[in-house]
Order: sequence, then C-alpha cells, then structure tokens
Amino acid sequence: MESAIILVFIIGYLAITLEHNLKIDKLIPALVMMAICWALIALGIDGFTTWFDSGAHALVDNFAGMGHEDKLHLMQETLLHHLGKTAEILVFLLGAMTIVEIIDYFDGFATIKSFVKTKKKSKILWIFSILAFILSAIIDNLTATIVLISILQKIVKDRTVRIWYAGMIIIAANAGGAWSPIGDVTTTMLWIGNKVTTLNLIKYLLLPSLVCMVVPAFIASFLSPFKGNLEVSEQDDRPPGKFSATMLYLGLGAIIFVPIFKTVTHLPPYVGMMLALGVVATFAEIYSKSKFNITSLDDDAGEHMSAHHSPVHSSLSKIELPSILFFLGILMAVAALESLGQLFGFATWLQDSTPMLGTEMAGTRVSDLVVVLLGIGSAVIDNVPLVAASLGMFSEPIDDQLWHFIAYAAGTGGSMLIIGSAAGVVAMGMEKIDFFWYLKKISWLALVGFLAGTVAFVIMRQFV
Repeated sequence: MESAIILVFIIGYLAITLEHNLKIDKLIPALVMMAICWALIALGIDGFTTWFDSGAHALVDNFAGMGHEDKLHLMQETLLHHLGKTAEILVFLLGAMTIVEIIDYFDGFATIKSFVKTKKKSKILWIFSILAFILSAIIDNLTATIVLISILQKIVKDRTVRIWYAGMIIIAANAGGAWSPIGDVTTTMLWIGNKVTTLNLIKYLLLPSLVCMVVPAFIASFLSPFKGNLEVSEQDDRPPGKFSATMLYLGLGAIIFVPIFKTVTHLPPYVGMMLALGVVATFAEIYSKSKFNITSLDDDAGEHMSAHHSPVHSSLSKIELPSILFFLGILMAVAALESLGQLFGFATWLQDSTPMLGTEMAGTRVSDLVVVLLGIGSAVIDNVPLVAASLGMFSEPIDDQLWHFIAYAAGTGGSMLIIGSAAGVVAMGMEKIDFFWYLKKISWLALVGFLAGTVAFVIMRQFV
C-alpha cells in the first residue's frame, strides 16, 4: 500500500510539473492526489508498521502492535493536526491577498509610478529591481510582479525591451521574497511552522538576497537592451485617486505590522493578519462611503450593488481561490507521506549518502549540497511541495541555519526557469514570454545571482 501511495504522489507531482503541457490547472492533480493518498492510508491502516508523530518529530512507538480502532483514531488526529497547520497558512494568505486587492481597488499602486522620473534604461532597470526587491518583501513576490509589470506596460512601449525588464523583475522579486516572512509562500510556511523567526530570517538572508538581486542587475546594466534612453509612454497618465496613497501606505503598513504582532503576542500569524485586514477594511469602507454590510445580503439587487460600492466585497471576489486550493492539496498530500514516515526515512538516507560539504564549520548535519540541489530543483518543480517535504524531513531546531538556507534556496532558485516560480509564471502570462527566450537570455543571470547569494550566505553564517 505504501508503494501505491508513493506512486500516486509521483504521478500527481508530474501532473503539477507538466501543468502547461497537459493544459490542466495544477490545483486539480493536487486535490486528487491529496484525497487518494489519505483514502489509501485509511483503507490500509492495518498494514502499516510505522507512523510519524509530527508534533514530537519522531516515529510512534509500537505502532504495529496497536489495534484497528487505535490506529484509526491516531490517523484522524494526525489528519486534523495537519489540516490545522495548513489552515493557518491558507487563512494568512487569504488576509494578505484581500489587503492587496483593497489597495488595488483604490488604485494605490499607481502611486509607485511617480518614482520613475528618468528615461535612461539602466536607471529604470535599477528602479524596478529595487522596487521589486522591497515590494515583494511586503506584499509577496507574486503580487509585486503583477503590480510592477502593470506599471511597466504603461511606461515602456517596446515589448522586446519590456520583456527584458520583466525578466529582471522576476529575479528581484524572488530575491526580495526570500528574506521576509511574508514575502514568499515557502518562507511563510517556514515562519508559520516555527522554523524561523522574523529577526533572524532578516539577519541571515537580507544580505544574500540583496546579492542575488544586485549581481544580475549589475551585469544586465551592461547588456545592450539596457543601454541608451527609453521612449516613455505618456498614455494613461491620469493622476491617482484621492485616497490612493493613503490606502497604499495603510495597507503596506498593516501587512508589516503582522510579524510585530506575532513577536509581541506569540499568537499565530493569521490572527495578526485578520486584525490588519479588519483595520484596512474599516478605512476602505469609510473612504468609499459604502452603506453596504457584507454580513447581510437581503436580495440579489443588494448583492449586485455591493460588488460596485463595497471595496471589501469587491476585493474578496477577486481572491485567487485556485492558488489557495492548490496549497491545500499539495500540503495535505505531503503530510500523508510524512505521516507514514516516508519523508523521515528519505531524509536519513539523504544525509547519510550526500557529501557533507562545508558542514563541519557551519555546525549543521545536513549537506549544503542538498539545499543547493533543492534550490535548483525548485526551478523545475514547484517549490511549495519541496519546502513542505523539508519540513517533514529535517528536525533541526528553530532558527537553525539549515532553515534559513532552505528559505533562500527555495525562494530564489525558482528564478532560473520562468516556470520555476509564481512570479515567473504570472510574468509569462502577462507578457507572453517564451520559455526558451527566458532560458537563453535570463536564466544564466538568475543562476549567477543564485550562486553569488549562496556564497554570500555560506561566508556570512561563519561570522553572524
């Protein structure tokens, strides 16, 4: 039965990886894979000899000798435990997505366009790279990419030049998301999973992530697409709305407040995010002068009017639910393998068979090569399941340098292929960027940045 579960997981994983070839949204194989894996566990519960307790991060003693009812009870408790941990991540993401949509409702991101006051291509490259690096740390790399490419489309007329900027935005956004607990889904998973703390994550990863962004941008500034001046488009140059800047700074400030709230109260991050959403939503309703109450819909007409006059209701309707369901499916599927002890066993084999490069000085028992390969692998396969697997594979304590290295590698490694990160995929869709064009023009820059940041991390951890 264990072999059947692993086979289902591999097939589902391949379907996720080949999403663009199969023309099937990755949430579908993720949900099917999750359901079948847990169904097979329930049907074959008596045949399993080991069970992994994720709370204690150890195998359950004498699981094989337990009765049928005891095993079922343990399975249900484990399923509920993993659902709770997954729900923390999903509710957190829902809150963050809603705040971003509220900012967009008031055209808050148009304020950022005012930062671009030059026509020199190399300066515009640095402006967008720095904006992507900073914004992605606050509103996540996916949203930052969408916002900046939307602004780019209003500034740069020539698409052949614009896709070069889009490629550099992908690198910078993924680098910026790696050092912030709210900048990338994988980093958020490590943060909510109590593997890293906010201050130490920033301390260890800010410099390597900055190197990962600066090195490719510096090299690119000498390439021909970024030489000379740009014809700046004047179209759609209307001024931002009355509350655009206010809602931008309020929304970004509310999201930044979440890690502070967690540090002070020690409550799960989603609690702070819900508080932040409540505050932003209150001001949004006041500014829009909406009389609509989202908790009560009297009739269809009322519902129709709410979509036009309530910023909160409008923003909630734009949430990317497919992404939320994908995370649910993949995280719960990985939890199935973890519960059977498969990830624990694989981690032991990996640690025993891989050369321990530089680990004696670093004081960690997991090879640097394993983490580097994980980063490169995240460019080929989705980084969410890779990080989810690492949570079940390794038992290092909170803020161990392994977790920081994994956060960096998984967050920035996806830049090496355009399909390797959410930022890359959305840029590919918005600008119709060809996979092989990106591979030839941008991938080598992303690889150089990734390796430069890796070297910076390995050197820096000896002294910090």
